[in-house]
Amino acid sequence: MAEGRSAGKTAVYLERGTRKVFACALDWPGWCRSARTAELSLIALAGYARRYAVVAIEAGVAFDADPYSLDQTYKNEPISYDLDIFEVTESVMGGSTTDFGAPGAIPVADVKPVTAELATWHVALLRASWALLDRVAILAPHALRKGPRGGGRELGKILDHVVAAEAAYARRLGIRCRPPIYRDRLGVSALRAEIVAVLGKPSDGSLFVPTGWPARYAVRRIAWHVLDHAWEIQDRSQ
Repeated sequence: MAEGRSAGKTAVYLERGTRKVFACALDWPGWCRSARTAELSLIALAGYARRYAVVAIEAGVAFDADPYSLDQTYKNEPISYDLDIFEVTESVMGGSTTDFGAPGAIPVADVKPVTAELATWHVALLRASWALLDRVAILAPHALRKGPRGGGRELGKILDHVVAAEAAYARRLGIRCRPPIYRDRLGVSALRAEIVAVLGKPSDGSLFVPTGWPARYAVRRIAWHVLDHAWEIQDRSQ
C-alpha cells in the first residue's frame, strides 16, 4: 500500500528548523526522526527501521528493514546506513516546534486525498503504535533511568502526557473531549475510538476544521508522538 516508493526507494520529506531537521517517511505513520542536519536525520531514520518493523508486524503490514542498513563488516567499525534507499520528495520550513523537538509543518503531500484502502492502512499502523506503547508500559519499571543531568519524566507522567496530547490532537480532527489520564482505560479507549472513526474514513485531503490537520498529517503526527515516547520508555528501561 506504500504510495511513495519509486524504483525501490522510500519517499521522505524533510522539515528544516534552525537547530533540528526531521526526516519523515510519507507512507509509514510514526517513522520520523530528527537530528542536527538533513543527512543525520536520514541516518537516524534508517537506524530506527528495525524498531519500526515491530510496529508494522503488529499491524500485519509487510515491512523489510534490511535494505535500510548495512551490517558491520569489521569489529569496532560503526554500522553504515544505505541512504540511497530514501527519496527526499519535499522539503518544508519548520519553526519553533521543530527546534523544540516535534514535527510541526504540513507538507504539500499531506493535502492529497486518502482512499478507503489507505485509511485502513493508516489506522492499522496507528493502532499498532498504541499497542506497542501499551505493551512497553506494562514491561517498564516504575522508575525509569534518568538522563545524564537527572532529567526525564517518570513513567506515569509520560503516559499521561501522551494521552493528553492525543486529546489536543483530536481537536484538530473536530473531536472534543476531556483529556483522560492513562490509567482511565475506558476513557483512553473511547478517545482513540473517536480518532480511528475519523481517520479510518476516506478523505479529500482538506482540513477537518479550519485550524485543524489533514488526515495524512494527523495520523503521522499522532503515531510519531506515541512511538517517540514508547521508544523513550524502552531506552530508559535499560
